[in-house]
Amino acid sequence: MRAHFGFHETPFTREFSVADRWLWPHFDEVLEDLVRTVEQRQSALLIAPAGTGKTALVRALVARLPETRYRVHYVKVTSISKRDLCREIAVACGLAPTGTYPGLVRRLQERFESCNADDGFRPVLILDEAHDLRPDVLGMLRIITNFDMDSRLVLSLVIAGQPPLLTLLRRDEFEAVSRRVAHLANLRLLSRGESRQYMEHRIRIAGSRQFLFDDQATEAVFELTRGNLRAIDHLCRKALELAALAGHSAVDSALVTAARAKLPL
Repeated sequence: MRAHFGFHETPFTREFSVADRWLWPHFDEVLEDLVRTVEQRQSALLIAPAGTGKTALVRALVARLPETRYRVHYVKVTSISKRDLCREIAVACGLAPTGTYPGLVRRLQERFESCNADDGFRPVLILDEAHDLRPDVLGMLRIITNFDMDSRLVLSLVIAGQPPLLTLLRRDEFEAVSRRVAHLANLRLLSRGESRQYMEHRIRIAGSRQFLFDDQATEAVFELTRGNLRAIDHLCRKALELAALAGHSAVDSALVTAARAKLPL
């Protein structure tokens, strides 16, 4: 495919730098809101359906936080106990993941306080895929952000997950946790026009000077993916692969349909 279309890299993969990301106004607006919230030493919640660029947004956020001012710790959440989540956070912070749950919480708070007061850095903890958090673990986030009887802002928490996370946080028993969130950010699906712009961008950064989908194929991609970024990536990459194998110079709607049949979309 790369040789056939003259790409210098395979298009529509997740392997792209933050600098090469598509400049989508909605994405940039959400990013700016998150950066501003962290700069204010507050915590934020990012809600995004699967495949809409949540992790790409987290990567862009990390890139915007200067290493001379922030210490960013990233943890990908799974359905584990409070103690095990503390252990995962401890590893991300460079601490030994040993001890009891209360002991781990205390050591984490001490690390964040030391980072802030002694080293002059602002600690930021990013919890990705947080929709996998068990309800009994969610309450721990209130404890880990409580410093000096809740009188100081030390740790900024960015919680990123799919829509079920917001449903969980809106339950009455998690009001104390949700009230610690200073900003709620949402990512949405692409519109029809945005889908085409995204496709054009991904083809361009892969090395092609021509848009390789005709109008009917572009429309078919949107109808089949409904603006889901990850689905667009998979469908377009497979359609280009089929076009290259057949020796076609561009992708038509028949190739998009054939590509759809070879994917679990």
